[in-house]
Amino acid sequence: MGSSRLASAGRACPLVLYRAELYNDDMSQYTIRYKSNNNVVYSCKYCVVWCPKYRRAVLVNGVDVRLKEIIQNVCTESHAEILELGVMPEHVHLLVEVDPQYGIHRLVRAIKGRSSRLLRQEYSWLRSRLPTLWTHSYFVSTVGGAPLEVVKQYIENQKRV
Repeated sequence: MGSSRLASAGRACPLVLYRAELYNDDMSQYTIRYKSNNNVVYSCKYCVVWCPKYRRAVLVNGVDVRLKEIIQNVCTESHAEILELGVMPEHVHLLVEVDPQYGIHRLVRAIKGRSSRLLRQEYSWLRSRLPTLWTHSYFVSTVGGAPLEVVKQYIENQKRV
């Protein structure tokens, strides 16, 4: 069990990590790491997928690299941990752990909002191809049924499809 201090809205809040030793059906051991803020001990991992408007393949020619930087920045500011990130030309896969009091919907809204604004400012050809960068919708699923490594490998393998 370890702890660290993170700044949140101008005040320091403790982040405590907990571990739970569990066993599979075949009695092989695996560990779940829990995080904690002032009120909640949690392990909330989500798989999120979203697309550009009209599912156009516009996440190319440097846009993909810049998008990854923006997502990293937003997640850092929101104290969310990126477990895996894959940017394909026509969609984005994000495996992320988020504080349940902050909420996955707020994180996705922040990522899509900031990335749309910055990418359309920096790459003017996006403004001429699309009225807005992202669709209003996205897919989100909690990750708990499938082992985390399987989900990570799925996202990594999407690049080869």
